[in-house]
Amino acid sequence: MRTAQDPTADRPAGEPGQRAPHPARRWVPWQGRASRTDWALIAAMLVVVAVGLVLRPLKPFLLASHPVLLAFLSGDLVPIGAAAAFARIGEAPLWLVVAAGTLGMVKFDWLAWWAGRRWGAGIIGLLTASPRVLRWAHRARDADPRVIRAAVVLAVLPGVPPAVVFALAGWAGLRVSTFLLLDAVGALAMTGLVAGLGYGLGQHAVDVVLLVDRYASAVSLTLLGAALALPLAKRLIRRRGRPGRA
Repeated sequence: MRTAQDPTADRPAGEPGQRAPHPARRWVPWQGRASRTDWALIAAMLVVVAVGLVLRPLKPFLLASHPVLLAFLSGDLVPIGAAAAFARIGEAPLWLVVAAGTLGMVKFDWLAWWAGRRWGAGIIGLLTASPRVLRWAHRARDADPRVIRAAVVLAVLPGVPPAVVFALAGWAGLRVSTFLLLDAVGALAMTGLVAGLGYGLGQHAVDVVLLVDRYASAVSLTLLGAALALPLAKRLIRRRGRPGRA
């Protein structure tokens, strides 16, 4: 029986000509030789990241014209609130806004759960470089299962690293059906709260969204420029901070 702690348990051992397992590497979450499933899972996660990067400069344009679609595609709270504001003035049914926002928030979370189930601590170490988060994950894995369930529901709160929490849930052995249910409960609660606020603001929120739409090009270029400039600035700061450099 395969366990979450042994990501290579489904691979045959002792076959003629089989190479000895390679030591773990910091840039991959698995140990030893990767299987097709490993590569497929890591590729799917990279595609999700790439879609998010492509979608980022398009958000200001979609916010006013297709807020419900943007809520589904991004799962972000801002388009959920904007879509609810448009629902207040009759542009979309509120139930559709809540459904799109909830599905948008949870649609790829199962990948993180699966990664935790398959790779355990390997994927958590890849997702975060914070020693504090890593220590918390190792302690939480052996804690009361109710702690893991509560963490999945509360992963929507600001400041909580959801991918780490979902990977931890998989590593701790939380069943996928239970995980999906708890994940949906948390997303529905947050979506309902934000949609309620947006619906209450109504026309005032719509006016703000339309103002953003008017300057969508400038906003998109600013976001794109910031995304490109921040890594370069951090690299320059690190270089200047190294001792022994002229």
